[in-house]
Amino acid sequence: MKKILLIGKFNTVVNEMNQFLSRYFHVQFCSENAGVLEGMLKIVNPDLVMVSLVGAYDIDTSIFFLLSDKYGQIPVLTIGTKEESSKFFQYYEGEQFENLIRPVENTAIMEAVCRRLGLDEEKVEKETAEENSGKKRILIVDDNGTALRTIKAMLEETYEVAMAISGAQAMTSIGKKRPDLILLDYEMPVCDGKMTLEMIRAEEDLKNIPVVFLTAVNDRANIEAVLKLKPAGYFLKPPVKDKLLAEIGKILN
Repeated sequence: MKKILLIGKFNTVVNEMNQFLSRYFHVQFCSENAGVLEGMLKIVNPDLVMVSLVGAYDIDTSIFFLLSDKYGQIPVLTIGTKEESSKFFQYYEGEQFENLIRPVENTAIMEAVCRRLGLDEEKVEKETAEENSGKKRILIVDDNGTALRTIKAMLEETYEVAMAISGAQAMTSIGKKRPDLILLDYEMPVCDGKMTLEMIRAEEDLKNIPVVFLTAVNDRANIEAVLKLKPAGYFLKPPVKDKLLAEIGKILN
């Protein structure tokens, strides 16, 4: 599976892009800091670099010099609005860089990624569909980007994994494709785990989806509050991979 390094702020745009691309490629997220990026480039050795230009004023422009000077062999695809993109064209070098204007459909992103990687788009989609057939789908809901990525890495070899950074985004994800199990952070701002669970259970065709709570607060009162909601299970954060996989397997089977 080809590797993509996705650079940008972890926001709704980047999260949705990550969810889509993760169906077909191994995607690793990275902040737009040149020092962090250089380290990630050495570790991941990506086949393609994607840069989200959301929040263009805060982006470290030295990442473009780093990519062109030291990693000129890696194709780079940037995505931003016309205004965001115009601020960076001066840093682009030759054919290494290509830009897509946002808003852009996932189909256009997929076409550009496959073209830059020299892949047959239909073949990639067909092979991915075959690989994912029979895989259970798990939705991870957590406002912490690091926690999302860590748990995704634990599960993605065994399950099809989707991610959401809020209760509202979780409901949107569920509406697009129903998960077989939901890992739900109990402590989230605005719409917390309890409220999100109530929204899920309010839908007749969703109420039987098993929900496992994730909580970072290890005290009796908090645990009792979690258990009163009668989830399928709960885990203290950060979860241990083997125990998490075992519990998920038990619930799904």
